[in-house]
Amino acid sequence: MSKSIRFEVDDEQHERLKEIKNKRGYTWKGLMLEGAEALDTGEQ
Repeated sequence: MSKSIRFEVDDEQHERLKEIKNKRGYTWKGLMLEGAEALDTGEQ
């Protein structure tokens, strides 16, 4: 079963995220997963 994640960002945040997403060729999902991977330190 698939899940969805929704959150709101302001216009400036959206533009910044969209630029990063497009520059790297990511989908929105890919951008989110890459960010999570970068933040994962293995600590719980």
